[in-house]
Order: sequence, then C-alpha cells, then structure tokens
Amino acid sequence: MLGRRPRRRIQDRTRIRTGLSIVPSLFTIGNIFCGYYSVISTLRGSWDYAAVLIGIGYILDGLDGRIARLTRTTSDFGLQLDSLADVVTFGLAPAVLAFNWGFGASEGIEGSAARHVHQLGSLASFAFVVCGALRLARFNLQAKSETSSKRYFVGLPIPAAATMIAAVVHFFKTPTLMVGSALLWSFLILFMAFLMISTVRYYSFKEFDVHKARPSRALFGTAMLISLIYLYSEIMLLVMASLYVSSGLIYELVHTVRRFLPSSAGRSDPVHGNIKS
Repeated sequence: MLGRRPRRRIQDRTRIRTGLSIVPSLFTIGNIFCGYYSVISTLRGSWDYAAVLIGIGYILDGLDGRIARLTRTTSDFGLQLDSLADVVTFGLAPAVLAFNWGFGASEGIEGSAARHVHQLGSLASFAFVVCGALRLARFNLQAKSETSSKRYFVGLPIPAAATMIAAVVHFFKTPTLMVGSALLWSFLILFMAFLMISTVRYYSFKEFDVHKARPSRALFGTAMLISLIYLYSEIMLLVMASLYVSSGLIYELVHTVRRFLPSSAGRSDPVHGNIKS
C-alpha cells in the first residue's frame, strides 16, 4: 500500500500536467478561429468586425504564451502551433482584409486606374503574407538561440503589423475610392512588410514585471487603459499601434545619430553592443 501511494501521486501529477498543457493550445486554437472568421467577415463585407477579430486574436496570442510559461508547459509543439496560428490570424487575415477593404472596391475608380490599383493591391497584400511568414521563421530560429536578446525583437512582430492594418480599418470603417488613398494604403502595407523582415529592434516587454511595479499604480493604469480603449477604441488602438511601430524607428534613428557623435565613442548599447563597433 505504501509503495502504491508515491506511484499514484506521480500519476496524478502527470495527469494534471497533461491537462494544463492543453490550456495554452486552447487559446492558440481560439486565435486560429479569430483569423479564420476574420477572413469570412472580410469576404462578407464586414470589415470592421474582421478588424476587431484580429485584435481579439492579438490578445489570445499574448495569453497562450504567458499561460504556458506560468504552468511550465512550454514545448516545441506549442511553438510550432503558435507560429501556424500567427500565419493565419496575423498574416493571411490582415492581408485579405487589406486588399478587400482598400482595393476590392476600386471599381468605383474610373478608367484603367482601377486595374492598376487591383494589381498593386494584390502585390502589396501578397508581400505582407510572405514577409510575415519569413518573420515567423526567423523568430523561431532566434527563440532557440541562447545568444539572442530577450529584451528586443528583431524586426516588427507580425502581430503588431497586423494590428496596425486592423487599427486603420477600425478607425476609418469604409475606404475612400480614390487613387491617392489606394497608393497610400499600398505604401503602408508594403512598409509593414518591410519592417517585419528588417533588423529594426522593437521592445518585447518580456522583461517587464508587473510584480515589481506598485500594485495600486499598475491596477489603476490598467483600468484606465481598458476604459479608454472601450470608450474610444478607434482612436486609442490606432494611436497605440502607431506608437509601437514608430518606437523601433525612433530607437534606430537615435542609435544612428549617437554613433556619429564624438561623445558617444566607447558607449555600450544594450541591443547593438558597443556603439563604436
């Protein structure tokens, strides 16, 4: 009897761990569903709803990794499943939304410009998907490297790029049937695609510890942020997405300027190493 109890305890722990390992995957599957239904909503013409689903997928994508780390159930299977989910929700779904919203209604543009707008939209949207897949492949390789920085992402994360596309659609609701607007929209899509495969550094927030901050301030700040997003979701999400996309560019600009300043010689940089190098 005494010998069986330790075995039962081990079996119970194994069952609990197996059950906990399913929880992060459920969030990942929810992320895939958001991406899938976002595409369906886009094809139905519900552009704003499709954009909101991408935002919900962004939340689920952030939760599955945190839950896996909290329950100590991280695995290579979970990493691969998460990457496949990201391709659907943050690669394919925003690309379809970007094309259908910005270029699908280009029939209202007169002349041969409509055909060129369609071609440009197809190219830009396809480039977004390809660069997103390349970004995820590079991230998976860097995640296994012990020398890679955990503080920064190399290149704009694909969820952030997708959120930028969704935030614009959520803000403007309906597209403007003008050639100039279509050109600006295609430039934004291509710019997001370029940033994903670039070496621009973006803060990962992995080292941000809520427990180190004062609980009262953290709770107040979180409550205020949620309230503002709920009341003014259009402008708040667009501003937040724009600030994060711009943050990496501003950091790179400051770093480049500091490299050419004599007073910066010999200073070390937390991301790029010694500035002089």
